[in-house]
Amino acid sequence: MDLAATQVKPSRGDAYAWRLLATGLSFLLFGLGGLTLRLLILPLLGLWPGDRLAQRRRARAAISRAFYLHVQFMLRSGVLTYQVQGAERLGRPGQMIVANHPSLIDVVFLIAHIRDANCIVKQTMWRNPCTRGPVTTAEYISNNGSPDMLEQAANVLREDQTLIVFPEGTRTSPGQAPLFHRGAAAIAVRGARVVTPVFISVQPTTLTKAEPWYRIPDRRIHVLLRVGDDIAVEPFQTDAAMPIASRRLNEHLHRLYLKELTSS
Repeated sequence: MDLAATQVKPSRGDAYAWRLLATGLSFLLFGLGGLTLRLLILPLLGLWPGDRLAQRRRARAAISRAFYLHVQFMLRSGVLTYQVQGAERLGRPGQMIVANHPSLIDVVFLIAHIRDANCIVKQTMWRNPCTRGPVTTAEYISNNGSPDMLEQAANVLREDQTLIVFPEGTRTSPGQAPLFHRGAAAIAVRGARVVTPVFISVQPTTLTKAEPWYRIPDRRIHVLLRVGDDIAVEPFQTDAAMPIASRRLNEHLHRLYLKELTSS
């Protein structure tokens, strides 16, 4: 007898079919939401009086609210559960928020909980018709590899904006430790008042770099964001040139994330 043929495939519980449908709806709503922001909401907000700074703040607040509503849809439809610990410490002037990047939706959760934040995002966002309008109006920074990008990011911190950065530059491969590029640390030593780490875990893993949206896990996912203790930048700058200071900070961040993500 073929034992493999007699094995019973484990059933997919936790409302698998519904979660698959709701996940597809989440992607559809995200695209429609981006188009609505671009074609309707942001142009209407642009008609209100105010200077460029006021326009930018309104645009970012609208995007933050849209992302919050999107998170609530995923929660209430049963796609996921989530918890944010320490959200009240996010969004301070000159604060650089550093986060690991296990899933496609990490930035959605962060921006949903910060009303006025800048963010370094992929260049492809400017070519996507659903996202081009919002990222342009919000004046997000393109990770286009240009030499000016680091200085542009440092400048927004000097202007007392909050900046969200994913030092990995792309999503973490499942089962692997995050590998931080030195660019985030170089930005921090140039312009940040303080660096605040956010440790993100997604269990079970989903929407990683290697997974299409429809390959959902057999149970509902849980997203946890933990805001860590602030990291002062000055100790890494003492008697050190910028490249050395950024290397020291990057090594510190790497050790910190290895410790926190391994123990969580």
